[in-house]
Amino acid sequence: MAVKIRLKRMGAKKAPFYRLVVADSRMPRDGRFIEEIGYYNPVSQPAQLNINSEKAIEWLKKGAQPSDTVKNLFRKNGIYKELQELKNREEDI
Repeated sequence: MAVKIRLKRMGAKKAPFYRLVVADSRMPRDGRFIEEIGYYNPVSQPAQLNINSEKAIEWLKKGAQPSDTVKNLFRKNGIYKELQELKNREEDI
């Protein structure tokens, strides 16, 4: 089973609101998901981004593949930096 971290679209017409979810890649975009790990509201000024970094790192360690947009959001939020620091700490032990 291929697991993806991707955006689930919510909100009204022309007022999108997204949830970051971990889902089986075979499920539809707004369909069933495994776990919700955050949200993203691009309409508000400034854009709101809330990600549970512990859950995101846990899923990345398990092999979940983020979509391109989610990769960019992770970079903005510093998730990849945290993941790299954890890997470096584990190698030192």
